[in-house]
Amino acid sequence: MLLLTELLKDWPCTVSGGGIRTSVTGITENSSRVQKGFVFVARKGGRNDGTIYIQQAIDQGAVAIVVDRTDLISLPDDITVVIVPDCKLFIAHACARFAGYPARRMKVIAVTGTNGKTTVTHFIGQLLQSLGNRPVVIGTTGIFIDGVKIDYDSPQMTTLPAEYLHPLLQKCEGMGVTHVVLEASSLGLASRRLDYCEIDIGILLNIGTDHYEEHGGKLAYILAKKRLSQMVTMMVVNGEDEQCVQMVQDTTTPVVYFGMNPLAGVPVSDLEKNFVIPGHYNRMNALAAMSALVVLGYSLDDVMQYCGQLQLPEGRLQQLERDGVKVYIDYAHTPDALQAVLCTLSTCCYGKLITVFGCGGNRDKGKRAEMGELAVLYSSNVIVTSDNPRNEDPLAIIGDILEGFGGDCSAVEVILDRKNAIRKAVFSAAPGDSVLIAGKGHEKTQQTADGILPFSDFEVAKRALFEKTFLDFK
Repeated sequence: MLLLTELLKDWPCTVSGGGIRTSVTGITENSSRVQKGFVFVARKGGRNDGTIYIQQAIDQGAVAIVVDRTDLISLPDDITVVIVPDCKLFIAHACARFAGYPARRMKVIAVTGTNGKTTVTHFIGQLLQSLGNRPVVIGTTGIFIDGVKIDYDSPQMTTLPAEYLHPLLQKCEGMGVTHVVLEASSLGLASRRLDYCEIDIGILLNIGTDHYEEHGGKLAYILAKKRLSQMVTMMVVNGEDEQCVQMVQDTTTPVVYFGMNPLAGVPVSDLEKNFVIPGHYNRMNALAAMSALVVLGYSLDDVMQYCGQLQLPEGRLQQLERDGVKVYIDYAHTPDALQAVLCTLSTCCYGKLITVFGCGGNRDKGKRAEMGELAVLYSSNVIVTSDNPRNEDPLAIIGDILEGFGGDCSAVEVILDRKNAIRKAVFSAAPGDSVLIAGKGHEKTQQTADGILPFSDFEVAKRALFEKTFLDFK
């Protein structure tokens, strides 16, 4: 608990009404989370304006309202109104201060990039644990301490908002966590969720096609990613990605490269004998993780001895096999990621490669035809289906994908229902064939216009393999 005056100390603001020596019990920008003694930050979001929820926050016990505008409705005299230059910055600052700045007392590593963030964060966590540390990994698939998923009441977001992140770090510190490894999404960086979270190492993996529309264009997307280099003590950068190299050319932050680049601190050749997970992109993910450990002060020899034990996280090239049929579930939902996994599987598949995929709704439409073209290029057969259509018409999304095939293609089939598409792919596979189910990976739900429905690619594929064996036996 802090006094409001302590929370506002050294922060540019104008205060009116109420009193600044009021005790604060919490901070939130979500009016439904307000409790007695809370500060409510009425931030203007992409869809809603927090000012319309001010009265609700007051009714639930808010003692202060923070805004970055002056055009407010009249508020009761006993409610403190704080006007700040930027609500996004203020909530990041206030949540860190309220939690006691826990990030300062742990090593924090933040990973950004269009593809590979989840795999790299988990690889780093596994290496840190093997070397005697207690890491927490925070990202798309959840929160893991020492590799074990924990329950924590927070939204399912790649990068947690400040009001959830700093209390989590405070909790982790109390549990003896020494290192924090988190995914820094472009949206998280752009919305300032990681501001006032002291980051020791930033990792830049790659720049691909995703989230352009949400940012307002490619340049805004790249600038969001670039923010990480301005927030960290040291950068680890993919020396094989030209855009990544260009993004850090003018930074004053020290940079370590990984990959084939002659300047790379950890070159690809040092990994070949110990790493068993297939795919060049996974070797690059491992090199990024190893580089972070070397920057932390570990010797390359110490790190290398554990590389053979690295395991991919859930939904990343996750494999099922029965009666000679292999099924892979992968989160690949961008052209770069889909090409990487298809290229990997095409080199180790002795029979047909059958690909099931779709594209998400309300996301970058430009990638759809490109992903369709890639699927046909590498696969023997392709089944185009629904992914997370959200509020878009699933058939319209599929239509965009089909444009990548350049007209009719006998190797392509459309099955709108994702469950039926997966079952058709599995049932049509013969011994020696491989089935790739791409796009949703670890996800346990499907987002549709009718709401969020339970759905797991892994469970549907597992059931289909079992039923296939039963039918074949009969």
